[in-house]
Amino acid sequence: MAETPRRLGYGLAVLLFLADQLTKAIIIGPVALKQLGQIYLLPILNLTWVENYGIALGMLQAGRDVERWLLVVATGAIAVFVANWIRRERSRGDSAALGLVLGGALGNITDRVRFGHVVDFIDVHIGGFRPFLVFNLADAAITIGVVMLLVHALFARDEAAKTETEDA
Repeated sequence: MAETPRRLGYGLAVLLFLADQLTKAIIIGPVALKQLGQIYLLPILNLTWVENYGIALGMLQAGRDVERWLLVVATGAIAVFVANWIRRERSRGDSAALGLVLGGALGNITDRVRFGHVVDFIDVHIGGFRPFLVFNLADAAITIGVVMLLVHALFARDEAAKTETEDA
């Protein structure tokens, strides 16, 4: 039975990684966003070229090669941890969430190795208000996966507390 959640998690990780790398290849190649800088798509969405040298929310900027490779090693270690967690996870929902996190992490690690930075390009805005930094598919998957894990952890705790109260 544990095989199904494992396959789901790893399968989602592979699909997300491939989709992330494909979208970035299109943005870099045929769209040539780096040369254009920005493309208006919708009143709330632009494609905007950003080279992200940091991690979440632009923290820990890696301006030098040694910092870049330290980030690769650190995020690689996190990816190995998440991959092992998927292997042991029995919940389909948590396996799916972990698959999103793993696929996104691998996509951004690949960028950092190939380019020295992460390619970000999705720019959501309402007029001049930007509720998010410019991001990519991998970033979105990591965020969604982490939120799924947190929501499940909160509700699982509530369910456990209800069961303990009912048993007492």
